Amino acid sequence: MAPRKRPETQKTPEVPKCPKSKRSRSPQELEQEAKKLFLKGPGSSRRHDSGCLWAGLANLQVLPPCSSLVRALHQHKLGKAAWPMLQQSLQQSFLHSLASYRIFQKAAPFDRRATSLAWHPTHPSTVAVGSKGGDVLLWNFNTKDKPTFIKGIGAGGSITGLKFNPLNTNQFFTSSMEGTTRLQDFKGNTLRVFTSSGTCNFWFCSLDVSAGSRVVVTGDNAGQVVLLNMDGKELWNLRLHKKKVTHVALNPCCDWLLATASVDQTVKIWDLRQVRGKSSFLSSLPHRHPVNAACFSPDGARLLTTDQNSEIRVYSASQWDCPLGVIPHPHRHFQHLTPIKATWHPRYNLIFVGRYPDPNFKSCTPHELRTIDVFDGSSGNMMCQLYDPEYSGIISLNEFNPMGDTLASVMGYHILIWSQEEAGIQKRETVTKVCAKQGLGATNGNKACEKRQLSVKGLKVYKS
Repeated sequence: MAPRKRPETQKTPEVPKCPKSKRSRSPQELEQEAKKLFLKGPGSSRRHDSGCLWAGLANLQVLPPCSSLVRALHQHKLGKAAWPMLQQSLQQSFLHSLASYRIFQKAAPFDRRATSLAWHPTHPSTVAVGSKGGDVLLWNFNTKDKPTFIKGIGAGGSITGLKFNPLNTNQFFTSSMEGTTRLQDFKGNTLRVFTSSGTCNFWFCSLDVSAGSRVVVTGDNAGQVVLLNMDGKELWNLRLHKKKVTHVALNPCCDWLLATASVDQTVKIWDLRQVRGKSSFLSSLPHRHPVNAACFSPDGARLLTTDQNSEIRVYSASQWDCPLGVIPHPHRHFQHLTPIKATWHPRYNLIFVGRYPDPNFKSCTPHELRTIDVFDGSSGNMMCQLYDPEYSGIISLNEFNPMGDTLASVMGYHILIWSQEEAGIQKRETVTKVCAKQGLGATNGNKACEKRQLSVKGLKVYKS
């Protein structure tokens, strides 16, 4: 009798063991390790980062990437390549460019941790950041001009939501633990108060704005969701969740579609035209843990959710009842840490999220780095990881500018700007030239550029 052949098993990638603790290793050693993790290429990285569960993955036909982007464009023009194949080639090219991404600008203007982040919709180098003390920073990191700093009330004024006014980008909306949702300008003036709790027991935790339907939606810590028009008129105020509403998001392609996330372990989908009470939702998406965020993809066809423990989920608009995929990922909740939220890239089907290593997590390795993890939104595979040994803290928030070429991250008190290394050098040289023209000289210009590590003393300060 012939001996039975042992079934072939897929080899799992070996994880290099680090003999030294992270604290005892030099920055050079950490950088070498980071380079190994930096970019492994699509499909070659930890596909099963922690047992990634992806519905229909066996039946998913992955199109072969084109060896040349120019060739892919030419084939698409001739009608020989489908749009998905061209999109995949563009995404592959972008993923390769991530290998050269480095932190080229940084700031630490707050005396408390940063809690919210928003890019200017038309200026790709301007970002607004809110803090736990209620401060707001408007920063154009490509100019020598001092950033605008609006002083908050301090303790109890945490900015929980921040959005530019799509009808006037010199203004912005905020929701805060102060108990208000308001419209402000960057001189510190309050133009309109949309909601006010009038008590320290209730505050607003989330905010979104729609330019198309001209509405503002906000949620509070008691499960209430309020819908208002741009003039401040309240359209409805209903309790849609049992507990705190951590996130509200309007669909970018369908203004009447709203997603709300809550610590009651649910995400709910609503039709704004038919909301009558907590039972009038279109779909309820149960989770195993409280949920930090629910974000629609740029095309509005998918929903990305981040819980407070170890799951990132992707839902499809064609079937809300069951998640398209579940990505196990360590990002547990901690009281003194800005909640970690996964976000979409504005142009590609990619997910970005900060990693908070957890020794109890299934795939945790010794001395695991606190990286920014990049996942493919279609397959759930981890594509690459971003890491800078000089800024090795937990990165809670990540968001690309509308052009999709510059990444802003929040790490505790720090604001980090990532860009391609060559592009970053060019931007620094431009600022140096401007400084030289102002009579600062080459040496002083370089020093001025190095002083991008900001302090509150060097800012234009306005009191709100």
